[in-house]
Amino acid sequence: GADTGIGHSDVWFLDIMGRLAPGVTMETADAQLAAISPAVFEATVPARYTPETARSYRAFTFTATPAGKGVSGLRNAYATQLWVLLGATGLVLLITCANLANLMLARATAREREIGVRLAIGASRRRIVRQMLSESFLIAVLGAISGALLAAWLSQSLVAFLSTENRQLFLDLTPDWLVYAFIAGLAVLACLLFGLSPALKATATDPGKSIQSGGRSSTDSHERFTLRRALVVVQVALSMVLIVGAVLFARSLQNLVTVDPGFRTQGILAVDVDVRRTSVDPDARMQTYAQILERVRAVPGVQHAAEAFIVPLSGSGWNQNIVIDGVQQQGNVNFNRVGADFFRALDTAILAGRPFGPEDRAGTQPVVIVNETFAKKYFGGANPVGRTFQIVGRADEDRPHFQIVGLVRDTKYFGLREEFPPTGFFPAAHETDAGPYLDFIVRSDLPLASLTPTLTRTVREVAPGSTVAYESLSTYVRDSMVTERLMASLSGFLGVLATIIATIGLYGVMSYMVTRRKVEIGIRMALGADPRSVVRMVLGESGVLLGVGVVIGVALAIAASKWAASLLYGLQPWDPASIAIAVAALGIVSVIAAWIPARRASRLAPTVALRAD
Repeated sequence: GADTGIGHSDVWFLDIMGRLAPGVTMETADAQLAAISPAVFEATVPARYTPETARSYRAFTFTATPAGKGVSGLRNAYATQLWVLLGATGLVLLITCANLANLMLARATAREREIGVRLAIGASRRRIVRQMLSESFLIAVLGAISGALLAAWLSQSLVAFLSTENRQLFLDLTPDWLVYAFIAGLAVLACLLFGLSPALKATATDPGKSIQSGGRSSTDSHERFTLRRALVVVQVALSMVLIVGAVLFARSLQNLVTVDPGFRTQGILAVDVDVRRTSVDPDARMQTYAQILERVRAVPGVQHAAEAFIVPLSGSGWNQNIVIDGVQQQGNVNFNRVGADFFRALDTAILAGRPFGPEDRAGTQPVVIVNETFAKKYFGGANPVGRTFQIVGRADEDRPHFQIVGLVRDTKYFGLREEFPPTGFFPAAHETDAGPYLDFIVRSDLPLASLTPTLTRTVREVAPGSTVAYESLSTYVRDSMVTERLMASLSGFLGVLATIIATIGLYGVMSYMVTRRKVEIGIRMALGADPRSVVRMVLGESGVLLGVGVVIGVALAIAASKWAASLLYGLQPWDPASIAIAVAALGIVSVIAAWIPARRASRLAPTVALRAD
C-alpha cells in the first residue's frame, strides 16, 4: 500500500532539524536532549512491544549533531574503509621515506670528502646539516605539491567510484586551509624522516680521515651499512603488510563474486512503472497493473514476468516480528510481495508445497511462502507447509493468520555479505491498496538493452504517460560490491607501489654493496672462486634482509588485518593462503632485484676489480 508510517507512534525514519537559540552550544543542546529522552521514550512505548523490546526502546537517546553540511550516512558507511586506506597510504609514505633515506645516505657517501674539507676549513656541523636538510626539504615540498595536485583529481575519481546509478554521491572536496596545513605538516615530517639521519651521519665523521681516505673507507663503516640494511628491512616489512592486505581484499572480492545468491542474476530486468502522471484512476490501478503484466508477458523475448514489491539486492527492505502459536518470536523476518511467476523467473527452487497460483487472490485465505532459514529458525528445520503465523501489527489492527503453502530455497535479500535471512513471500494478488508504482521483474534471453524500448511502448499503450525506469539485476549485484571493489583496487595499487619502492631499495643496497666490495670480490675470484659462488654470496645477503623483513612484515600484517577484519568476507586475517601468496610475490620480485647486481658482480674481471683499490 501507500502507507508511509507517518502518524504511527512506533514507526520513525525522519531526522529533526532545527536552529540553535542564541548563546546555546551544540554540547548544551545535546545534554538537554539526553535529559528529556527517558521521559519521551517511556511515554511512547508501543503497546505491542515485548518486555525485551520495550527495554531496548527505553534506552534510546536523542542526540544533537551539526547539520550545516546536511544529514548523511556516508561517514558511518565508509569510515572503516577510509581509515584503512589512510593507514595504507601512511605505510607507503614511510616506505618512500625509508627509500629516500637510503638514497640520501648513498649521496652523503659520495660527498664525504667534500663534507670533510668543509668541516676542516671551519664550517660548522649545524650549517652543513641545515644545507642537507634544505635539499631534503626541497624534495619534500615538490612531492607535496605534486601530491596535492594529484589528490584533487583522484578525490573526484574516488567519489565517482563510490557512486552508482542508483546512489549518486555529491561531495564538496575543495581543499581548505586545514588540508593545506596537513599537507605542509606532512612535508616537514617526511623531510625529517628521510633527511635528518643521513645529514647527521654525514657530518659525524672525522674530517682528517675523510680527506685521507678520499671519501671511501670512513663512509663505508659497519654502522653506516647496517643502517642502510635496516632501512631495507623496514621497507620489506611495511611492503609485506600492504601486499597481504591487498591479497586479502582481492580474495574477499573474489569470494563475493562467486557467492550464490540463490537466484538467477543474468538476463533479469527490474522494471519500475510510475502512473502518477497518467489518467489512471486509483481504484483502477490493480486492473491496469494486471493488463500491463499480461501485455509484457506477450512481448517477444520475454520468458517470464512477475510483480516484485522489493527487488532483491536493491537496497529496499521490509521486516517485522512474527507471532507463532501466540508467542512473539525473537528477531525480524524479511518480507516481500511477489507475483506467481517470481520464483520461476529467478530460478529459485520450490522445495516443498506449491508456488502461488490463481487460487491466491484477494479475499481468500492469507497465504505465504517461506525460505529454508525461516523453517530452520522457527520450526526446527521441519517442513513448515501447513503451519501458520501472524505478523506483529499495530494495536488497532487485526492479526490475520498466514498459512504457509510453500518452502523455497534460501536467497539473499539486502546484500551478498549477509547470511541468508528468514524471509516470507506474500502473493501480490492479495494486495488491495495499490499505490502509484508497479515494480516487476522480466526474464529474457535477449540483450536487455534491446528489450527496453518495446517494454516502454507496451506499458504506455496500457497507461499513456507512464514513467518507466529500468535496472538489471546484475547491476544491483555489482553495486552491492562497490565497497569491496574499492578496497581491492586501491589496496592493490598501493601494494604494487610499495613493492616497487621496496624493490628499488633492495636493488640499491645490493648494488652499493657490490660496488664497495669490488676489491674483495676480485680477490675471491683471483683465488679461484667461480661466478656462481659470487652470485650465491650476494643473493645470500639479500636473502637475509628479505627473510627478516618478511617475518616482521607477516607479524605486522596479521595484527593490522585484525583491525580490518570486518571488511573481509570468507577469510580470516591470518589466512595462510593469502600470506603465502604475498610472501611468494614479494620474494620473487626481490630475488630478481638482487640477482641483477649479483650477476654483475659475477662478471667482474679480477684485474679490473683489484686495480679499483
